[in-house]
Amino acid sequence: MAGLDDVFGDLFASVDAVVLFSPSGSYYERFTDVDDFDIVVVGTENAVGAETFVELPLEFDDVSDRVRFGLEGALEQGVVEDGDELACATSVFSDGIDTVSRVRADAEAHTGIYDLFAKSRADPEVVKSVLEVAIELGKKGQKGKPVGALFVVGDAGKVMNKSRPLSYNPFEKSHVHVGDPIVNVMLKEFSRLDGAFIISDAGKIVSAYRYLEPSAEGIDIPKGLGARHMAGGAITRDTNAISIVLSESDGLVRAFKAGELILEVDPEAY
Repeated sequence: MAGLDDVFGDLFASVDAVVLFSPSGSYYERFTDVDDFDIVVVGTENAVGAETFVELPLEFDDVSDRVRFGLEGALEQGVVEDGDELACATSVFSDGIDTVSRVRADAEAHTGIYDLFAKSRADPEVVKSVLEVAIELGKKGQKGKPVGALFVVGDAGKVMNKSRPLSYNPFEKSHVHVGDPIVNVMLKEFSRLDGAFIISDAGKIVSAYRYLEPSAEGIDIPKGLGARHMAGGAITRDTNAISIVLSESDGLVRAFKAGELILEVDPEAY
């Protein structure tokens, strides 16, 4: 009768690296004397003192998000290479590592999600919440119709100084934050109106209906995109904010940092 090694042996055969997501010290020690492949640790902190480490900005509850972010970070840092066969060990059903999957590192599948978090001064949970609002809007739209939206996250004081109101600010005297389900519903409702949402580093919604005034000179955006994306790119060149933009025309979510496009993702594939 075949043993487990015979059944699952192909899962580990010829892998280039093992990627351990937040391993315990004892689990990590099992691999320290293995010479057949590289060991990469991914987590919010390098608690095991691994030589090769990729930092997660937050604990991703969703396993696919956790693995996607970790592998993009590993590719970005050059600790794995395009085409590498990887055995990814992570936790799904318990606090400890209990699941192993085989994944091929694919530079072509790069979305920019690692850049979005790693290069933002805003709280990672805030970035994640705003991205999720944009993704959900991209999937569902407003009453079944496509909608565009622009969220500027971080460096809110400077962003406010480089913009002007288009209408009454419904958040002027409030202290609401992104991530609250009720607030997220409000954001989706207000998104059908013109202007940008301005959100602080800590997630406070500072304003809606803002017209961004920085010059678009030198901002390069994909063909077919218009003023919303141009403004989103320009404001990040002149401030330390990031912008997350949902396109009404093609339905994609894009993010800008330092005047550069760093993320492009299809909400239906996210």
